[in-house]
Amino acid sequence: MRIILIRHGQPHIALSPSTGHAGFADYIGAYEEAGLAPANLPPEELRDLVRELEHVFTSDRPRSRQSAAALAPEATLTADPLFAEAPLASPRIPLLRMSVPKWAVVSRILWHAGFSPGIEKARAAAARADKGADILIARAKQSGTAVLVAHGYFNWMIGRRLKKRGFVRTGSHQARYCAA
Repeated sequence: MRIILIRHGQPHIALSPSTGHAGFADYIGAYEEAGLAPANLPPEELRDLVRELEHVFTSDRPRSRQSAAALAPEATLTADPLFAEAPLASPRIPLLRMSVPKWAVVSRILWHAGFSPGIEKARAAAARADKGADILIARAKQSGTAVLVAHGYFNWMIGRRLKKRGFVRTGSHQARYCAA
């Protein structure tokens, strides 16, 4: 059995503007709705990896669905909100300006510490990752391979659950776009 976790391609949005907490809150929403950058194509080796597959799972976010369609145009895609990224909330820290990636790190750390105003809690996302791992394992048992095109952090969460269930990571799981 083989399970392949792939991060979506680069979204069509500026990736590291500097902003305050309110701007970061707006950015989170814009990022969630962003599709793929027009010139962003998945690498050939990644397309070769999934070319023959008949089925691919994705999250319901535009950039994941578009990435999956570009990777495996002949495959049946199952878009499921279960595979959506673990959410971020903008911590209200007045007068502080940082780049979006730094805000994301601060937000993720605080989310794990319990800061989740109006968003899914870390434990709920962990339970969702367990369900996602179950779905992928069932598909891999059925067809030999399961592929998920989703989001960097949530893929990492699923990967941890797969490792606990005896799977061995063979890829590098890089945080870059369109990486397995």
